[in-house]
Amino acid sequence: MKKFLALVLSLAMVLSLAACGGNKAPAEDTKPAETDEPAPAEATQSIDLWVYPVGGWGQEDNVKALTDAFTAETGIEVKVEYLAYADGDDKVNTAITGKNQPDLIMEGPERLVANWGAKGYMVDLSDMLDDTDKSELIAAALTPCINAEGKMYEYPMCMTAHCMAVNLDAFKAAGADQYLDLENRTWSTENFKKAVAALYDHFGGTVAAVYCKGQGGDQGTRALINNMYGGAYTNADHTAYTWDDPKNVQAIEELLAMDGIAFDASLEGGDEIAKFYQGVLKMAFCWNSAQQINPNNANTGEGKTVTGEEIVYMNFPTPDGSPAELCGGIWGFGIFDKGDAARIDAAKQFIKFMCDSAHTKDAVSTSTFFPARTAAEGTDLSKVSDNVMLNEYAALMVPNMGDYYNVIKGWAAQRTEWWNMLQEIGNGADINETIAARMANANAAAQG
Repeated sequence: MKKFLALVLSLAMVLSLAACGGNKAPAEDTKPAETDEPAPAEATQSIDLWVYPVGGWGQEDNVKALTDAFTAETGIEVKVEYLAYADGDDKVNTAITGKNQPDLIMEGPERLVANWGAKGYMVDLSDMLDDTDKSELIAAALTPCINAEGKMYEYPMCMTAHCMAVNLDAFKAAGADQYLDLENRTWSTENFKKAVAALYDHFGGTVAAVYCKGQGGDQGTRALINNMYGGAYTNADHTAYTWDDPKNVQAIEELLAMDGIAFDASLEGGDEIAKFYQGVLKMAFCWNSAQQINPNNANTGEGKTVTGEEIVYMNFPTPDGSPAELCGGIWGFGIFDKGDAARIDAAKQFIKFMCDSAHTKDAVSTSTFFPARTAAEGTDLSKVSDNVMLNEYAALMVPNMGDYYNVIKGWAAQRTEWWNMLQEIGNGADINETIAARMANANAAAQG
């Protein structure tokens, strides 16, 4: 497997992040009649894992190699179900209602901590952390996995910084490459607008989409709108949404008025990436290192469109062209508390195997992201990757991770408000009234 690296991830330790969560149900205590000592929990031979498409973890062949290695070492079989972001949350919620949830699930703190953990469905994993773990785990990755009461509902494995991308060949054809700082992968908001105008004049039609069919990839539209003029998505202590920040309103107004930018209710993030990789769109707002290595899982080669044009990852535009505050991605494992001590123990063995063992490098490499820790059981995870593109991406993008506000209460509910807000604005609704109404709904969820 490829060896990937978390270069400069330690720079992200300055981030101040918070999380919210729930509680752990106690395991049942059973004792044999002839002794006062607790009986050992019966070993389990099979556990269920549900996986969202986190980089290469969304591909069965990749995951099977890892779970086969785990089974060979522990004797515990892992049955894997692969979720899609379009309906994964609904499947999980339905399973919880029917008391048929999996033992393990792989995703980020916004789901495991701020949603299912906050509702009391997850096992507290804080007993898996010793002093060595705390010193090896990147603070920016660990902090959002622990709620204010110290309960840990996610064990982090990998992380990245989401960004945007441009079709460099198309930019050159339109003369828009002059507006890019390719050395630092940055540009100003004014140069972004000039580039869109040049692309529109050259190609005509839509050159970039504010996609709003659903919640998929909404980290891209949030980061675009927040960074254009320095607006905020939530307040500093993550208790309320601030979409009506005048800086956000200005960004939305300008995007709506720009020729070449479409508020497209037929696209989610994955659809946008597909159109970008096909060359239809000239820039994408839903991008990360996994996409850069293998756009849309198309196997066309690193950083290439289907027609061989060069893809360049970029920061989102900012007023002065300084690096943007990027939305970060943190992924790991959580355990649903089904009251079965043996299954919980087996699930913890799986987490230890993937997140803190000699196998962690392989598990992280499969994701095509970067380790959430610097070392694991004596295995150094801080060496330079063999992949030059990933090294450069890590050096230029990961230090720019901004506030991990995804852990605000009501996160799942507000995502629907966000994309519906963009849809309604795109269909001609009053911008200020629509933002106020949708933000009020989101804040009601945050206070509920």
